[in-house]
Amino acid sequence: MLAGLASLIFIPLLAISIVHMAWAFGATYPVKDEKMLARTVAGFKNIEKMPPRLASFAVSLLAFGAGIWALALTDPNPSLLLTAGGVLLTLVFLVRGIIGYSKFWRELTPEEPFTSLDKKIYSPLFIFIGTGFLTLSALRIF
Repeated sequence: MLAGLASLIFIPLLAISIVHMAWAFGATYPVKDEKMLARTVAGFKNIEKMPPRLASFAVSLLAFGAGIWALALTDPNPSLLLTAGGVLLTLVFLVRGIIGYSKFWRELTPEEPFTSLDKKIYSPLFIFIGTGFLTLSALRIF
């Protein structure tokens, strides 16, 4: 059960990691140009181009690391560091998921199609991943 849940967290984080790495190297997948990509995946007001490639590279590494952490949380050996990291990741993903529905976030990221995608895909995915980390971390504690 734990390995299955960890895999359900790892797989989308791996996909996020791969696509961010592609963007770090200049790809515009899944759209045709940088402006549309920025409006699809970043959505900040009046955005014309993607954030720096180094940021995409960093997100790629962090997403991959978070995915590996999810898999590591299935280790039955007690580890305060591992559990604390899981709790931290729970907070990061849940806060990002929940804030995606706030007025503040809507004002900060009003560009379409980001706004629609965030409501339907991005924020729910963050909440799912955060809930998965919560479950894996809680099962280590109790």
